Amino acid sequence: MHSVPVHDRLADFTTDRRVLFLAAMAAVIGVASAILGWVLVQLIALVTNLAFFQTLSFAPSSPAKNQLGALVIIVPIIGGVLVGLMARYGSDKIRGHGIPEALEAILMDRSKMSPKVAILKPISSALAIGTGGPFGAEGPIVMTSGAFGSLFAQFFHLSSAERKTLLVAGAAGGMAAIFATPVAALLLGIEIMLFERKPRSLIPVAVAAVVASAARVFFFGPGPIFPIPPHNAPDGVTLAFAFGVGIIAGLGAALVTNLVYWCEDAFKRLPVHWMWWPAIGGLFVGIGGLIEPGVLGVGYDLIHAMLRGEILGTMLIGLLVGKAVVWSIALGSGTSGGVLAPLLIIGSAMGSLLAGFIPVGDTGLWAMVAMAAMMSGTLRAPMTAMIFAVEATHDFNTLPALLIGCITAYGITVLLMRRSILTEKIARRGLHISQEYSVDSYELLRVGDIMDQNVPTIPATMTVSELSRRIAQSDSPLSHRQGTPIVDAQGNLVGIITRSDLIQALAHDPLGEQSALEAGTRKLVVTYPDETLRAAITEMLEHDIGRLPVVSRENPHQLLGYIGRAGVLNARMRAVNDEAARERMLSPRSALPQKPIM
Repeated sequence: MHSVPVHDRLADFTTDRRVLFLAAMAAVIGVASAILGWVLVQLIALVTNLAFFQTLSFAPSSPAKNQLGALVIIVPIIGGVLVGLMARYGSDKIRGHGIPEALEAILMDRSKMSPKVAILKPISSALAIGTGGPFGAEGPIVMTSGAFGSLFAQFFHLSSAERKTLLVAGAAGGMAAIFATPVAALLLGIEIMLFERKPRSLIPVAVAAVVASAARVFFFGPGPIFPIPPHNAPDGVTLAFAFGVGIIAGLGAALVTNLVYWCEDAFKRLPVHWMWWPAIGGLFVGIGGLIEPGVLGVGYDLIHAMLRGEILGTMLIGLLVGKAVVWSIALGSGTSGGVLAPLLIIGSAMGSLLAGFIPVGDTGLWAMVAMAAMMSGTLRAPMTAMIFAVEATHDFNTLPALLIGCITAYGITVLLMRRSILTEKIARRGLHISQEYSVDSYELLRVGDIMDQNVPTIPATMTVSELSRRIAQSDSPLSHRQGTPIVDAQGNLVGIITRSDLIQALAHDPLGEQSALEAGTRKLVVTYPDETLRAAITEMLEHDIGRLPVVSRENPHQLLGYIGRAGVLNARMRAVNDEAARERMLSPRSALPQKPIM
């Protein structure tokens, strides 16, 4: 085994055939996600018709078309009371917009979610949205489908990482079922929820998203959710204005994020139990709906109309300001609803207004660019946002403009805000999420890169007392080591003795007449110079030791080096220096061709 070349033993990925089993499970979850998405949409329609039109119907309807007059204020209050009661006496995990709660389950609960959440979340969301809540269905379905994926996984013998994969597969399936955007759903999992990019997780999540998108045709019909006539490919001037729109959208994303959490902080200062906060938020929703009915409900019809350039003038201002304020208050109250649809409305209204000042492109183009840029900046998911806009409209020609707008907005919010609207909620619960993913430097380094090759050894015949005296000498190379390799007369590695072994030996034999080999360890845990540093660290952790002899694969008794905790930390410091240390490698003079020396 040791003679196998290193390039045959080390693979690019650690994924094995078990991924096929996970992919099969993800296909089941994808079908379930489409069904759950349809059920949630039906529940929202039922509650909307009952609350605003007093009819028992599952037909799609918009609360903006109600004829209740001033009585419209009461409807969201009732919905808020019901959601508050469900949160208080059912589960407080139904509060919020879904994705942070899924992230918390991944980070804190080993990707385990309860059946209670899977049942109560869609019901509470249907009540909140159906009674006029200015939310989208995507956040609740992400959490509901994610909960189903987690519950389904818990019936099998799976690791925590595999449960996480299936939880995210459910979340991606839910988003694909609502919006018919399987690629964007996969990217959402990669950019926000998985905290990794491995075939083990990527393949099952992709399977769930594609299956859910295909299954949704049976419930919602074929085609994109926001079909529009395709635009022409953007020229250089259009791309320059896309950059400007991205800057404004990034600033808007930072503003609405801060507004949401300012409202949440304001609710926490109220001298009433949090159970009543959704009802108070519902009061503001009702007042906002009385002033501008378009702020009520999901508003997918409004998004579609703005992407077609059909909404102009003062209504855009009402949607932009009213939706941002009402949504921030309602979300800050802790009710149940999603963030994506409100961001799409705010962004498309912003773009439609900006279109009046842009001499190129039409209103629909800038509504689309600003919509995606707002989503990118607020969620910190630029790839998800740009592909979502393309898949939702099937307008592929706009991709370059979307790329510039989304990346610009993303850069603005990264520089202005420490956390996104999703991670801020997690941070307030005492968790920190880093969204900067890179290859572990311990995977890139080999043991031979960092091992100490000048290893002091001792003969097997040396006594414990002699070793103690050697270690006590400050100028001895043994004085700075926790472990010392032991070799026989031929120089073969036969054991290792640590400071702990030495202390125990002297406790039993104060004269120290025992040999170092007898006091030390003969059953060695070793590593090899071509082993990854991560594999060596794993060996240390599994055996609860802090050092490893490095030996030849061809001759495991041939000592080549030694690694300990100090070497591991030095390797990490090397990676830190590669990131932080700045140096000039060339000067203008050195870059010029040099005259030959005669």
